[in-house]
Amino acid sequence: MRADSLQVLLWQRALEPHAHRWSLPGGRLGATEDVETSIKRQLAEKVDVRQLSHVEQLAVFSAPRRVPGERVVATAFLGLVPSDVDPGLPADTRWHPVDDLPPTAFDHDSIVLRARHRLRSKLSYTNIGFALAPPEFTISALRGLYSAALGYRVSATNLQRVLARRGLLEPTGQTAAPGRAGGRPAAQFRFVEASMSVTDPFAVLRPPNQARTGGPS
Repeated sequence: MRADSLQVLLWQRALEPHAHRWSLPGGRLGATEDVETSIKRQLAEKVDVRQLSHVEQLAVFSAPRRVPGERVVATAFLGLVPSDVDPGLPADTRWHPVDDLPPTAFDHDSIVLRARHRLRSKLSYTNIGFALAPPEFTISALRGLYSAALGYRVSATNLQRVLARRGLLEPTGQTAAPGRAGGRPAAQFRFVEASMSVTDPFAVLRPPNQARTGGPS
């Protein structure tokens, strides 16, 4: 999360094909590596990202002409960086809003949108919000993260009720400093677990206008 929006880290290619277009960091699998080890190495070497709160395999992309020349099959991963982590980035690397992507190399725009869909789905039925949130947060701040990721405004009251009912949050006993408007200090919470688990396999978070029509929520 950057500037109240869901963003993806892209780096600008220097060489053809698709020179100067923006691409997801990655590369060829090393002879002694498994795919998860490789993607973590690629992130560290190419964009200096070393702290991920969650990594999972997203999909295999194998369209015959997805890359010019020799056929290349790509295994893509969804990796999440906590909102309070701000890695130093090389000059050719930048965060981009997922809703406003620049021209990308190959099929990387499709990969990014697939990752967004996966994240939105898992926010409904897992505790993956822990991977976006800082260690401690107010419900208002957590609502902002969920709203940005889902693409619509989430009710703070409803979000707290759903997550509390699933046993995902616990109070820290601390309060946040009052904002400029003053008022009562907000209580701080944290996620009970810092690893992903399915919490409600049948849950679906829906925008408010859909929830009012009687669909599941």
